[in-house]
Amino acid sequence: MKIFQHTNLIKQLTIREVNGRYKGSYLGVLWSFITPILMLTIYTFVFSVIFEARWGVHNTNKVEFAMLLFCGLVAFNIFAEIVSRAPGLIINNANYVKKVVFPLEILPIVAVNSALVHGLIGIFVLLIALIIFMGTLHWTILFIPLVLLPLILLSLGLAWLLSSLGVFLRDIGQVISIAVTGFLFLSPIFYPISSIPVSLQYLFYINPISYVVEDMRRVVVWGQQPDWFWLLIGIVIGLLVLLAGFFWFEKSKKTFSDVL
Repeated sequence: MKIFQHTNLIKQLTIREVNGRYKGSYLGVLWSFITPILMLTIYTFVFSVIFEARWGVHNTNKVEFAMLLFCGLVAFNIFAEIVSRAPGLIINNANYVKKVVFPLEILPIVAVNSALVHGLIGIFVLLIALIIFMGTLHWTILFIPLVLLPLILLSLGLAWLLSSLGVFLRDIGQVISIAVTGFLFLSPIFYPISSIPVSLQYLFYINPISYVVEDMRRVVVWGQQPDWFWLLIGIVIGLLVLLAGFFWFEKSKKTFSDVL
């Protein structure tokens, strides 16, 4: 695949992307640590203190609630960042379209890498919090890369698809923004699936993000192994979406210059 010929370029663009996000701010990359901590604090206060939400009927441990919430947010934020940025990737880099030799297909990969860097920082913060507040760190955290694999494959496939569609349908960015917010509340981030009425649970079981979020909690907080059956299904689904997205991008990129 031609993509593997551009690994150095992908690396350079990823570094520039990560460094450029907070360029000009006093704290710089430290915001990547500060932001998830602040959001965790706010969400935990709102849901566990104001709304008195609990993870299950008998669970009153607010610290564990915070860790479970953070697990879901870390996984979801990786997906949300990639998908939200995807529709504008080509439009915002229109100068590259005119360059015949520039491999446009690497732009979604750079976006995925950038999101993963910030996701890894969030995971690092989570693991430190587990040690400090719960005094434990399970060996099952070794499964984190495997648990996130279906999400990464799915996100990259969608990034190729949406970045291409964004060239032709400028309104798609607004649609995706609303859809991502919907997915946030239709994924078991702030509550367990068991708390949802049985008649509506199917909405969560057809949502692939739900399985990733649940597996993150298993391997990080509860020290359990992931759902191996789902992992196999999730990787297959992710690969299919990735291949479909890449195929569409390669077919449509020949007309980008005509539209832009």
